[in-house]
Amino acid sequence: MALDFPTIFLLPAQLGSEELEQLEEQIPTLTYDINEAEVVLGKVSRKERALFELRKHKLVTEEIDTTRRSASASPELKRLRLMTPVLASSDLDSDTASEGEIQRRLVGPAAPGTAGQTVKVVRLSWFTDSIKAGLVLPLDDYLVYEGRKVLAAPETSQPPPPAEKAAEVLKRALADASALPPSSRQKPFSGRRGETYVRNPVRPTLVRQTTSEHEVDAHLPPIPDYLHTTYSCQRPTPVHPPNEPFIEELSKIKTARTLTGDKIGVRAYSSAIATIAAYPYTFQTSQATEVARLPGCGAKIALLYQEFKETGQIREAREDESDPKLAVLKLFYNIWGVAETTARDFYNRGWRDIDDIVEYGWNTLTRVQQIGVKFYDEFLLKIPRAEVESISNIILAHANKIRKGFQMVIVGGYRRGKTESGDVDVVLSHPDESATLGFVERIVVSLERDKYITHTLSISTTNSERGQVPVSWKGNEKKAGTGFDTLDKALVVWQDPVWNAGESVKNPNPHRRVDIIISPWKTAGCAVLGWTSGTTFQRDLRRYCKKERSLKFDSSGIRSRLDGSWVDFESGPDGEPAPDMLTAERRVFAGLGLEWRPPEERCTG
Repeated sequence: MALDFPTIFLLPAQLGSEELEQLEEQIPTLTYDINEAEVVLGKVSRKERALFELRKHKLVTEEIDTTRRSASASPELKRLRLMTPVLASSDLDSDTASEGEIQRRLVGPAAPGTAGQTVKVVRLSWFTDSIKAGLVLPLDDYLVYEGRKVLAAPETSQPPPPAEKAAEVLKRALADASALPPSSRQKPFSGRRGETYVRNPVRPTLVRQTTSEHEVDAHLPPIPDYLHTTYSCQRPTPVHPPNEPFIEELSKIKTARTLTGDKIGVRAYSSAIATIAAYPYTFQTSQATEVARLPGCGAKIALLYQEFKETGQIREAREDESDPKLAVLKLFYNIWGVAETTARDFYNRGWRDIDDIVEYGWNTLTRVQQIGVKFYDEFLLKIPRAEVESISNIILAHANKIRKGFQMVIVGGYRRGKTESGDVDVVLSHPDESATLGFVERIVVSLERDKYITHTLSISTTNSERGQVPVSWKGNEKKAGTGFDTLDKALVVWQDPVWNAGESVKNPNPHRRVDIIISPWKTAGCAVLGWTSGTTFQRDLRRYCKKERSLKFDSSGIRSRLDGSWVDFESGPDGEPAPDMLTAERRVFAGLGLEWRPPEERCTG
């Protein structure tokens, strides 16, 4: 039975991506709107830090003197809490927005009845200790800060209306709100860090619906059954979905959230994008209700769609593209070997372009980052499918020259059907397990000898070092950075050594990024599945395995979360190995109880 926690907002600061994901799944009362929260939970130990986080998330409070406050809440605050509607779980959208957020976004900056409510910032250990104890512990020993919410919306003495479903709220807002003339709109100005603020903010413009549009709403196509699941690994998601232009705009916003470290925002937009990409129909109207009804979208995405349909663009995406700080962060983020946290670190050092990195920070870069800077422009060039095939065939030929019988699958975006790829990813395997033991070093040496590999960025032999035995599951006590699979692999820089010397003295062929993954035959299906599928597909596949099957999945195999043992879905009924790597991949789908999805239907982004 789930514990009766108060409504919790989780601060992503100082949380790794895997730890954040695990906590989000564990918190039964999680909200993505800090204004709804009774408790703000995070790795916070000082009041000053708590106040900083509240300001960062645009929540204004006035501190409560807990030393003078009586043990029980005042009757007025109790009445306010009782007056706050309890939302039905079926009405919530846990991926993007809660029902409370839906109401606030449509009717103003805050729902009535929230002024004067308190919020408590508590240490993360309160939640983890409560889980271990099996009961919700008192907050007193974990409390960092307590404040009373101060909201911009005027207070009202009337109780709030009953909670409504998202579609009902949207239709009511669409019918009641009148369009504002352009002259009445306030011009936004950009803050120091790229945020956009609006003086005297107005609610988004909502057009009135005509009778014919109401009739269209009544005849919208039914939501496919597969879209009622929260797992994108259970949906067909094509490379070019019907609403691709809108998805491209949302992807720009998601990228900005990535660069600014908004992990919760990235997850919310990723879920919404994956849902819309799996929706098999082109949106029929300019109204928000068609989008709002889709799982994982909510009112925020619905209103963004209405703005896109009316103007052909999304203002937030345009502002992100024109923000000078985000432009610099994106420049740094595109350096191979530089993650978003490192990009922000470069910016905070005062660097604003590649030349600054070379002049002021070259000696502080890792070797991989130096190579990323050196070949920056070349790595940004897309690789046509024909060249991906040519590079892969050369790798397979070298593998079979060393030991006959190797098989290969080109994975990544190429296998999902993209016309161009950012890099080349191949998985090699051999039915004889002894052939793959230590093979990654041999294939690299062979390709270097023939001058195809110019630089080896990293080489991992972890799988061979443990004798290619599938690693057992050891529980949730994982160190940061261990989420990547443990297969042998080489990440290299590739350049075709053949060119017409009469046309150029120096090799004019661009340098390419190539990943060579070596998998033992018994887990080759997991390797092909993991390295083929889109990012959100992979995330939801891991979540599905955890929640629905008590399994741990990554590209190096499947393990039981109950006893830690390796689970073999790839062998046949009599224990015979799969005849090829693609058959092994299909058997993994079947073993997990998932409908087979061809690679072209795993394009979740």
